[in-house]
Amino acid sequence: MHTILSRTQLSDNVVRLRVAASLIAEARSPGQFVIVQVDTDFGERVPLTIANANSSEGWVELIFQTVGATTLRLAEYSQGEALPALLGPLGQPTHVENFGRAVCVGGGIGVAPMYPIAQALKAAGNHLSVIIGARNRELILLKEEMADMADDLIVVTDDGSYGRKALVTEPLRELCESDSPPDIVVAIGPPVMMKFAAETTRPYGVHTVVSLNSIMVDGTGMCGGCRVTVGEETKFVCVEGPEFDGHAVDFDNMIKRLQAYKPQEDRARSQCMIDIRAKELTK
Repeated sequence: MHTILSRTQLSDNVVRLRVAASLIAEARSPGQFVIVQVDTDFGERVPLTIANANSSEGWVELIFQTVGATTLRLAEYSQGEALPALLGPLGQPTHVENFGRAVCVGGGIGVAPMYPIAQALKAAGNHLSVIIGARNRELILLKEEMADMADDLIVVTDDGSYGRKALVTEPLRELCESDSPPDIVVAIGPPVMMKFAAETTRPYGVHTVVSLNSIMVDGTGMCGGCRVTVGEETKFVCVEGPEFDGHAVDFDNMIKRLQAYKPQEDRARSQCMIDIRAKELTK
């Protein structure tokens, strides 16, 4: 039983769940993810990166944004309830070593999966700079946790309501042009953000890793729904990723594929919201 040990509302549409999952907590490594299913009969299977874990206490943390029907239903779960299905850990772990100077760039909800990677890079002896970006102050995630760990923390917001008024690419470019440029950059966030983060580091020859969250069904390489083009080769994100060389990913193709089922996703979200409101009215 994957019982929810705690539930925290981090913002209007971002939720953190701590879930009992001793075997997953023991086996997981930074960068890996789980597949969650809230309806075992007909429900969608969604990938969520493990944001934190404790093997001695036997739990993992999932931080997610309510963007579709499944995450809306997942957000309705309360402490003490159990998730119907939780599979993992899946995917390839992040390659971690002492590179020298590491920069972690997290955009929006991407800060959550970045957290264990930043932890591992710091523990390996890297000088760690972290850039957090969000649309506004309310959407900034894990600032205190990152500040406690990073050698340097830069926070930017689109509207200037907190930190610098800038996109994450601006301080990233400044670091690349500094006297001590990064030896590696890890960027996680919306596809467009990762695309332009990779384009920012490309002229400087800085190795840049991105973590992709493409459409998945089974999470084991069987369906092919998560395929992306990397260096003119087809890769399956669920088994060969989720991390790839950002300079080799065909982001334009990936973004088009992410829109393939948008009409169906919109209908499912609308129906889910109707169901949730109806349930609330009957309480």
